[in-house]
Amino acid sequence: MGRSFSDITPYIRELAEKSKENNCIQPQMYTQHHVNRGLRDMNGKGVVTGLTEISEIKAKNVLEDGSEVPCKGELYFRGININDLVNGFMNDDRFGFEETVYLLLFSKLPDKKELSRFSQTLGEYRSLPPSFVRDMILKAPGKDMMNILSRSVLALYAYDDNPDDISVENVLRQCLQLIAVLPMLSAYGYHSFRHYHQGDSLFIHNPRPELSTAENFLHILREDGRFTHSEAKMLDLAMVLHAEHGGGNNSTFTTHVVTSSGTDTYSAIASALGSLKGPRHGGANIKVVKMFDDMKQSINTKDEGEVKDYLVRLLNREAFDRAGLIYGMGHAVYSLSDPRADILMRCAKSLAYEKGFEQEYALYETVARIAPEIIAEKRKMYKGVSANVDFYSGLIYRMLELPYELYTPLFAMARIAGWSAHRIEEIQNNGKIIRPAYINVKEHETYVPFSDR
Repeated sequence: MGRSFSDITPYIRELAEKSKENNCIQPQMYTQHHVNRGLRDMNGKGVVTGLTEISEIKAKNVLEDGSEVPCKGELYFRGININDLVNGFMNDDRFGFEETVYLLLFSKLPDKKELSRFSQTLGEYRSLPPSFVRDMILKAPGKDMMNILSRSVLALYAYDDNPDDISVENVLRQCLQLIAVLPMLSAYGYHSFRHYHQGDSLFIHNPRPELSTAENFLHILREDGRFTHSEAKMLDLAMVLHAEHGGGNNSTFTTHVVTSSGTDTYSAIASALGSLKGPRHGGANIKVVKMFDDMKQSINTKDEGEVKDYLVRLLNREAFDRAGLIYGMGHAVYSLSDPRADILMRCAKSLAYEKGFEQEYALYETVARIAPEIIAEKRKMYKGVSANVDFYSGLIYRMLELPYELYTPLFAMARIAGWSAHRIEEIQNNGKIIRPAYINVKEHETYVPFSDR
């Protein structure tokens, strides 16, 4: 009988050790060769690799002498401050995701007629090819929702009559279809997982074209198809805040790189999904919730002294996953505040009172207040630390009774709006394949004939 597909044999372990032994790249070599590791400079600032009109992050003010000082974080979508955008649709008691997608794609805010027609188009695109759910999702159930999403997106290539046409109009059509169906693929993939791997009953709801993206997702996900207006509004808000972020994040950069090769939309979006799946990018909100679960099981969370001690133990690799991190604290760009976190914090508070999560929200507030002080004491830092968007999004998803397995797909359902805008921008404005350079640090060696080895 042959070995298992996933077996790591003693020989593979031996080869892995050889690989480790032969790795001669040392951390100091990056400084020696003036290489910005991870495309970041010595201060952690991203290296500029392109131009965009889609979004902007501001975390510092530049003084007259050219020096920089941290400021409260700001985020702009096509020049519109995210706070103004959110206040606009929240004050009108409207859903904002469709409006945000329109803004990101077309660089203008839609009027009532434009938004109505655009939302109707997305509603019409919320359909999958005949038997697609049965053949591509139910017949091949998986345990990881992001992998299900990726292969489902790639499978849609086979159903497209013009999959490789990268004209703007065709790519826009493909992107709108993917924006419309990604929530369906996520929910159906989760139902398949529950049925085949957890033994739960299987149910499939069709989307309703008159509902918003957030409403449709809750309708398809829940067995009874029911949801409250405030639940849908909170999910809609979270999707708006995750729809785009500055262009320099890993998955959006992946979209630019893959798009620059001239490949098809399905391959580009699947590549972005693969990037987002990584726990350093899209999975942080799950870690936040599980960290708080561990905290509640380990200490008296009403005692601030015990909370502080637990956070210290986190940084000392003595608690939770022993990674030395307080999840949800800090960001690659923001220092004093993450504007998305500030918005979610305010809205999470109202939802907490509605859902009976007052004590849990109070704990989050406590950690958000004292964690930056503890991190500053324990770590050598070049900038301040504050709660990021992942800190509160996980709490909101928990209050909405959404399963862990869908936290990262929810991120993808929103961020595909930004990916689409960046793909179209790359097609329109670049025309060059992105090809970064690497410096070889391996010395040349003499070839040894096979008979002499």
